[in-house]
Amino acid sequence: MALNRIHDRAGWALVGARFSRLSQLGVAAIVLSAAAFSVLYIGAPDAVYGTAYGVMVAAKAVMFAALLALGFFNSRTVARLQAGSDASVGRMKRFAEVEVGVGLALFFAAASLTSVPPAVDLTEDRVSMAEIVERNTPVWPQMNSPDHDNLAIPALQAKLDAEVQASKAKPQAAFTPGSGELPERNAADIAWSEYNHHWAGVFVALIGLLALVNQAGVRWARHWPLMFLVPAVFLAVRADPEAWPLGSIGFWESFRDTETLQHRFFVVLIVILAIFEWRVRAGGLQNGKAALVFPIATLLGGIALLTHSHAIANVKEALLIELTHTPLALAAVGAGSARWLELRLPGRSGWVAGWIWPLLFIFIGLLLLNYREA
Repeated sequence: MALNRIHDRAGWALVGARFSRLSQLGVAAIVLSAAAFSVLYIGAPDAVYGTAYGVMVAAKAVMFAALLALGFFNSRTVARLQAGSDASVGRMKRFAEVEVGVGLALFFAAASLTSVPPAVDLTEDRVSMAEIVERNTPVWPQMNSPDHDNLAIPALQAKLDAEVQASKAKPQAAFTPGSGELPERNAADIAWSEYNHHWAGVFVALIGLLALVNQAGVRWARHWPLMFLVPAVFLAVRADPEAWPLGSIGFWESFRDTETLQHRFFVVLIVILAIFEWRVRAGGLQNGKAALVFPIATLLGGIALLTHSHAIANVKEALLIELTHTPLALAAVGAGSARWLELRLPGRSGWVAGWIWPLLFIFIGLLLLNYREA
């Protein structure tokens, strides 16, 4: 905000230098406090990857490193301004904008730490490196869906309904959203979830590939944002098989379940992203601010994924799933930031950023194709 109110090199150099000194003090405070809390709350190297607390701290560290990289380039710009040399003040402003977005993601990551115990308190049920390697070893994706009736909750509900008919008793629900009880899961549920993630990976990788083709100048590929509507419908129908439209739990009643609510939020976000970006690419929206919806929505998706949790009683299984979701979230934050820089940063830097975010989408798709829950 200060840089936008200044229009001369001396002012930019003065404000930039003062802010740089203040930022250095802030970075020192963060590093010192992080080191202290890592010793007190994490304790051992295997707790970094073996506990949910350690994984989220590692995600924070990755984003903090990205902020330091952006800050480093801005500090060099300030140094050149102080020396009277030519420097890109515009790039410094855009990097600062991206720092705000990544900083917001950091705050949400920090907030999510309050929902898990410190790593030093979780001495049992830690995930080993061997288990992580085994789970993430590439295997052929699950492309065939199990039958809906074989899932744990529909199967249990059918059993309860049969008992009711035999005894004339009052019907009992197999699962009540918002009750605080974790839903039943079986092998069919795992296969159903893997099927959903693997097909989502196909869609996302294809979106990234079409975006690259469009970036190369192929005009017909500009309609690639419409591809987002396919995974949006797919997610709306299949993400929560126990709820409407496939399950017995009603549409509004299902919102009492946190995981279902998060899935519905993702659907709305994807639809908004698809419509705005397609209108921008097809030329229907000439307002430059409309193009910013895509990077903002992508960033919000990454932030939401950082805080996304699965209702699984097994601590190890929940963590192994989180270990696959955290790289997805970080890649989404990076893709949103790169798209923002492409739009806001002229010249070669913006051009490079325009090639980075489609590659990150392809990377996200490949991660989803390798997603496993067993």
